[in-house]
Amino acid sequence: MSRPEAPSPDYVPLIALVHRLNKALQLDMVRAAHRIGFTGAKYSHNAVFATLDAEGSRAADMAVQMGITRQSMGEIIRELVELGIVEMKPDPADRRAKLVTWTEHGLAIARAGYTHILDVEDLFAQELGKEQFAAVRDALVQMARIIDQDPWATAPDEGEPSERA
Repeated sequence: MSRPEAPSPDYVPLIALVHRLNKALQLDMVRAAHRIGFTGAKYSHNAVFATLDAEGSRAADMAVQMGITRQSMGEIIRELVELGIVEMKPDPADRRAKLVTWTEHGLAIARAGYTHILDVEDLFAQELGKEQFAAVRDALVQMARIIDQDPWATAPDEGEPSERA
């Protein structure tokens, strides 16, 4: 398949579309939290809500998942501790380490957030049609899987990706 040398002026690359949607969804989550009374919610808090497992997680692991520094994740966690959303407990697997865990209040907010995510997906299904939304969702899962496999990884004798035909 051939493509023009330069995209048309109105062409928006997929990475920009996905970034825009991700940002919009995260801002929507903050607005939803404010509507249910969690007025301390900030955009950066999504990093914890997106990565904290029900049984608890280590801050360093959460930072890696989000692609941010351990220091940044630590700052976000401290804010959420002050808000009564999470707490730090000794990790039973390694007493030197700490686990971030939900408080009861935090778990209630996380559950409300999850319900809101499902409501957003229902809205998309209504607006796009159930079949089209399912196809878009499936396509996003497949595209993530393709990129996760690093299709341009260089085999020892193949050279750099730009050198392959």
